[in-house]
Amino acid sequence: MNNTALTSVHIELGAKMVPFAGFNMPVQYEGVTAEHENVRNHVGVFDVSHMGEFLVSGPNALDLLQKVCSNDVSKLEVGKAQYSYLPNEQGGIVDDLIIYQIKEEQYLLVVNASNIEKDWQWISKYNKEFGADLRNISDQYSLLAIQGPKAIEAMQSLTEIDLSAIKFYHFEVGPFAGIEHVIISATGYTGSGGFEVYCKNEEVGQLWEKVFEAGKEFGIKPIGLAARDTLRLEMGYCLYGNDIDETTSPLEAGLGWVTKFTKDFVGSDILKAQKEKGLTNKLIGFKLEERGIPRTDYQITDNNGNVIGKVTSGTMAPSLGVGIGMGYVPIAYAEPGSTIGIQIRKNQIPATVVKLPFYKNK
Repeated sequence: MNNTALTSVHIELGAKMVPFAGFNMPVQYEGVTAEHENVRNHVGVFDVSHMGEFLVSGPNALDLLQKVCSNDVSKLEVGKAQYSYLPNEQGGIVDDLIIYQIKEEQYLLVVNASNIEKDWQWISKYNKEFGADLRNISDQYSLLAIQGPKAIEAMQSLTEIDLSAIKFYHFEVGPFAGIEHVIISATGYTGSGGFEVYCKNEEVGQLWEKVFEAGKEFGIKPIGLAARDTLRLEMGYCLYGNDIDETTSPLEAGLGWVTKFTKDFVGSDILKAQKEKGLTNKLIGFKLEERGIPRTDYQITDNNGNVIGKVTSGTMAPSLGVGIGMGYVPIAYAEPGSTIGIQIRKNQIPATVVKLPFYKNK
């Protein structure tokens, strides 16, 4: 089991630790609902150092990324980030990721922890044609997600960079919490604003300490992976392994907005043909109309009890007080307002298809 540089800190704080993607990770500290609400209303810090980081450099870096990524990487410039996915050769998804342009001819890819080795092999396979400089720096870097509406105010004392000026999906590299060359990125997985900050493993202990010192008067708390999951689900964000995987269509998953057919990429012909033909299924969000908690793999039914799909992610939404979930259903049932059923043990609980996100910032 791998540890992050902060594992001993989480254990000292009394976190419940669980194995996740090969890492020993904090799943919760004081409880999922309390932690979730703290991010929605104040500021919370996640240790997400298990995520993978690859550096892609050199004159052919862009050509390689254009080939293996679905989005148009040429639209990036230094200081900007982009959400994308790595399509496979069958029209499925190897992984989803964020691409940062660090310098001219240099990009940082941030990939899911469970897919580090798979992604590395995949990109390396295609790089034989391009010869870009590829480096897996996952073991050297730590990542904290500082999320919540008070994040800017709470963290401003730690840097001379004007945090309020960093736009969504933009980043700055500079001094933060007394450490040089920190990547401060206005990205995150919660829908409540804030930053993701990258530094070297040997620096993250100092970073964690300073961040909590600065955030004290703003109600800062450490947050576990369980609340990260409820926060992202309220936003309708896909989780790799649940809502998207090697067998799911990115177009059916609602990722058409990061699928750019203005270039050729791996599997683009398959996806283009699928788009032209029209989709048969779609990833929907639904809200239960009665009490209950939808869980992954529960059956989705039509009003007559016929199985039409299964839940890919589900929870009791702390911000909304109702059971919510996502799953793939035939197009005929995907329109917001459609009624479906969720099989929870012996009961078919009525649910309504809703437009994502479930949670909207006040």
